[in-house]
Amino acid sequence: PSSTTAPTAPEGRLGVVQASALYIAAVLGTGILVLPGLAADAAGPASIVAVAVVLALSIPLAGTFAALAARFPDAGGVATFVRLALGPTAARMAGYWFFFGVQFGAPVVATLGAEYLVAALGADRAVVPFAALAFLIVPLTISFFGLRVSGSVQLVLTGLLVVVVVGVVAITAPAVQTTNFQPFLPHGWSGVALAISLFVWAFAGWEAVTHIAGEFRSPRRTIPIATAVAIVVVGAAYLSLQVVTVGVSTTSTRGGRVPLIDLVSVTAPGVGPVVVAVIAAVVAVGVLNAYVPAFGKLAASLGRDGHLPRWFAKGAEPGCVPRRGLALVTVIELSYFALLTWRGSELTPFILIHTASMVAVYALGMVAAVRLLDRFSAGWWMAVVSVVLVAGLLVLAGANLVFPAALAVVALIVTLVKRRTRA
Repeated sequence: PSSTTAPTAPEGRLGVVQASALYIAAVLGTGILVLPGLAADAAGPASIVAVAVVLALSIPLAGTFAALAARFPDAGGVATFVRLALGPTAARMAGYWFFFGVQFGAPVVATLGAEYLVAALGADRAVVPFAALAFLIVPLTISFFGLRVSGSVQLVLTGLLVVVVVGVVAITAPAVQTTNFQPFLPHGWSGVALAISLFVWAFAGWEAVTHIAGEFRSPRRTIPIATAVAIVVVGAAYLSLQVVTVGVSTTSTRGGRVPLIDLVSVTAPGVGPVVVAVIAAVVAVGVLNAYVPAFGKLAASLGRDGHLPRWFAKGAEPGCVPRRGLALVTVIELSYFALLTWRGSELTPFILIHTASMVAVYALGMVAAVRLLDRFSAGWWMAVVSVVLVAGLLVLAGANLVFPAALAVVALIVTLVKRRTRA
């Protein structure tokens, strides 16, 4: 396995700063809008420990994906790693899981941002679907102009996001009450376990940027640095938000549908809603702007490798815009959004399909990493640890793995059909 070589390709154009911005947006995500309040409800002050634990656990996972992406920068991302280690059928499964399964999260992100924006502005909730559709269309449109434009936009969005998080913490810090940190374990360690499971969603996303790793200059240098920067920024953001959430809010203010509004309103009742509206807009567009190019590149690579019709293959190369793949992404995401709207914007089933598909991708990706990375190297050890962690996530996913299982069956059928056709 250590002799496996990466696909050769022209070097990309995105540097460390833009790569870091994409990583931060993909991982920080919409979790900042709801998770600090939910975790505080679940574990009280000990939710701060939950953040620290999940941050520590995410390091080997992030490090493994960084090692793989740096060594094998390709539009296929995890599907490429799996193909090199486990063969084309397993790669087809991983590709389908990410492309068709993880995309269920796109309308969820758009709707969460819209819910927050509408609530912060005091508008009628009937506006939510229209605002969500706008959040979805903007990054889809930007992506057709290529990653140079998308990456520059992402740099601005991530910069705004970090500034807003710092602003929220600065505004609310004076209202922190030390009495709110007692008792430290109001719901016992079971509450901490629940908070940890919530924050797994918050620290997911390291795999998304692997699909555009070929767009980075000097991937072996850029990707590890960008990953390290993202870990520090995301960890600091969630830890600081969790501290002020516990220190400022009460049980009544944490129970709302938009907890950050209640949080900033404590010390800035006039400015607070405006700040939260900015957060919602920046987060929703920023997360989607990080994921959409990844989905487009993956569609092109799946076409290139014969897992989708070869018509979609155009644009898989670094520096090229996969417009045909992005067209397919647009159709899928708008279809998923229509389904979500038809179901009354019930987010839970879409979140479960998204997370189960992501965990399935992680599972094959970590097994591939153990086979591909140099044995006993730092990346290999992180992969070994990650295999154990992901096995636990698979157990937690349980019955929600039905959708990935169905896609796996489709991948097997495609393999059988292709073999019969060749015969």
